[in-house]
Amino acid sequence: MRLVEILVPEEKRDAIEETLEDEGLDFTLVAEESREEPSVVITFPLPAPAVESVLDRLRETGIEEDSYTVVVEAETVVSEGYDELEKRYAQNTARISREEMQSHAKDLTPQFNTYLVMTIMSVVVATAGLLLDSPAVVVGSMVIAPLIGPALGASVGTVINDRALFRRGIKLQAIGLGAGVATAALFAFTVRTTGLISPMLNIYEISEIEGRLTPDLLSLAIAIGAGVAGAWTLTAGTSTALVGVMIAAALVPPLGVVGIGIAWGLPSVAVAAGILVLVNILTINITSLAVLWYKGYRPDTWFQQDEARVTTQKRAVVFAVTILVLSAFLGVVTYDTYRTGVYEEEVNEDVVAVLESPEYDDLALIDVAVDYDDPVPIRQPERVVVRVSHPIGTDPPRISDGIRSRESVVAESAIQLPTGPLIESHRAEVVVYYVERG
Repeated sequence: MRLVEILVPEEKRDAIEETLEDEGLDFTLVAEESREEPSVVITFPLPAPAVESVLDRLRETGIEEDSYTVVVEAETVVSEGYDELEKRYAQNTARISREEMQSHAKDLTPQFNTYLVMTIMSVVVATAGLLLDSPAVVVGSMVIAPLIGPALGASVGTVINDRALFRRGIKLQAIGLGAGVATAALFAFTVRTTGLISPMLNIYEISEIEGRLTPDLLSLAIAIGAGVAGAWTLTAGTSTALVGVMIAAALVPPLGVVGIGIAWGLPSVAVAAGILVLVNILTINITSLAVLWYKGYRPDTWFQQDEARVTTQKRAVVFAVTILVLSAFLGVVTYDTYRTGVYEEEVNEDVVAVLESPEYDDLALIDVAVDYDDPVPIRQPERVVVRVSHPIGTDPPRISDGIRSRESVVAESAIQLPTGPLIESHRAEVVVYYVERG
């Protein structure tokens, strides 16, 4: 519930009282004698969903839009009339007023110095966690990232036609991404050149990095969920702290991977993770924009509403087209995931088929693995690694030739993209490891 306090001119008092009585509100009036113009301060409690509609009705009486108004949370209201009012608005969509949402969106973004320092620190922690392959450290970096404010601020500024809020949100998002990439690259380069990590470290083998190198279309689900949840909690007036972690999860670790790719001199790594960052941040913006528009937030004057509608549509189209273009990369990665999955399944089936031959009865399959070359974005199989066990004291029969003769080991020459062959025909190397068993 909310407690509303509004300062109105004395000549508007009768119209205000009539409106509040028509709404069935309990209110108090106090004469304000410190001003030259006779005024009164009116105070009344409201359910949160009723604030916007009641304030709009009061402004229809001629009160200026920028008149002194305070809306604060109230813990308890003991009033029979308020109970009836609460029941009346119980069926309304739970959302806070336009003014309150605008204020919350501004409060979510700290001062510039604080925002920059927290962004830099979160990216440093994330990059360290990625290089250490530590999920706990990566999650910790998300907690301190202040990225939710600019993303939601830009969307709020769009739907209510607050140009200053929109520009600030876009500017801080751009600064945050730029500072994040620069910080991650500098930190990763320093770590690499000073010997804080092994010079033999293969970043492709780090699981926390690998997942950000091959982003598929499922990555959109994270950004969509973050954008919807962020806007929904903002309009409901509930805490956005946990949602801020979710938004940071879509942005901070990929920023770290971009910096690592730059520091290691691997453009394909930086580009792949950079595309993921751009797709995520654009998706967060367009989904939060859609939620706010769906919730019915508009400017309070009709001519601003028309302007806001056109602006919202234009920005949504720009976001959507850009996301579709960038998602082509995610589509290729998704196809590659499917392609390699089918290939690995066929290889595994062929290895099992070879071992079912009577001459290999003494052998037992342990596992089959496929090693790939540069995994960004299209992977090509280089080796098929098979581990089998045999009884102690026996000389195991060689199965490499039998596996190598299978069709599946020829690396996918028959699989094609719509535009033509995906890769040239070649054979993957077959390596078999024999393990004695008791």
